Amino acid sequence: MNERAVVVTTEFRGVFFGYADSTDGDVIRLKRARNCIYWSAKTGGFMGLAAKGPASGSRIGETADVELRKITAVLKASPEAVQAWEAAETYRG
Repeated sequence: MNERAVVVTTEFRGVFFGYADSTDGDVIRLKRARNCIYWSAKTGGFMGLAAKGPASGSRIGETADVELRKITAVLKASPEAVQAWEAAETYRG
């Protein structure tokens, strides 16, 4: 298994973090995925989510396994970003 941590964006403006065995093809399956509902300006955009992870003030959803379609980008998550995503408090409104 070649599971790797990634941040995936979709045509529908979804931004997700999770673990993928493969990022080839039209469908990407993420395990233990979390979506970014909102990222704060301190995050530095969606590429900052892959480089550093969500900054304070960001809103991160629950964890679930998911299949994503209409992929626009797949970014490798840095070790620092993985730690921040995993530690992010779940936003509950």
